Amino acid sequence: MYDFDVEKPTSIADAVKALGREEAQPLSGGQTLIPTLKARLAMPSVLVSLKGIAEMRGVCLDDDGRVCIGGGTVHATVAKEVATHYPALAGLAARIGDPAVRNRGTIGGSVANNDPSACYPSAVLASGATVVTNAREIAADDFFQGMFATALDEGEIVTEVKFPVPEKAHYEKFIQPASRFPLVAVFVAKFADGVRVAVTGASEDGVFRWTEAETALSANFSAEAVSGLSVDGSSMISDLHGSGDYRAHLVGVMTKRAVAALA
Repeated sequence: MYDFDVEKPTSIADAVKALGREEAQPLSGGQTLIPTLKARLAMPSVLVSLKGIAEMRGVCLDDDGRVCIGGGTVHATVAKEVATHYPALAGLAARIGDPAVRNRGTIGGSVANNDPSACYPSAVLASGATVVTNAREIAADDFFQGMFATALDEGEIVTEVKFPVPEKAHYEKFIQPASRFPLVAVFVAKFADGVRVAVTGASEDGVFRWTEAETALSANFSAEAVSGLSVDGSSMISDLHGSGDYRAHLVGVMTKRAVAALA
């Protein structure tokens, strides 16, 4: 690691002020940032820890019935406290990494980092969630902008994520055993006005909505509705764990399994 200072604000306002320092970077759960620092792939002069900001932790329901999760809430808390209101989201959180990761990593850090194989972005996108920052609210469809890229401005913090609760939903994950990231995972959410399908772990551009499957499932919510549909393997990630064509095939398989689980 390189030398850096650490600031520990106790309010969002103080965190935003600290992030105004030159080369400052926010630190939430640190499950991605700390390994990056160890590998000397990042050189912030200041780390601004968000762990001490109580107003960014916890789960509640708003007046519209949305599940609202503070950006500093760890995965283990989401898995426990959301289970009654949004079981599919709780199930997703319960399968992230291992117990150590689930008790350190936060939803805000995961969403802000937008790793192409992260679990939460698929739930945010499939649910049509709203990402709340210290400055504004951003619709999920506008938030994710490519691999490790989001609509966040410099120094902007994810303070909360608001999830509309679908009629039913399911997260189907094909785990890469070594990392426990999804090789491919699909989140299917059925609302009264249609179905949303979000895919993570597959595309070179990060999480995406499979609109062709959404149209088919909105007309006929059954696994058979997805048969014959496919995504383009040339735009999928290809590495030692699987080719682009293999991942493209898994997108269809995982979608069918998710729908079958709900049927």
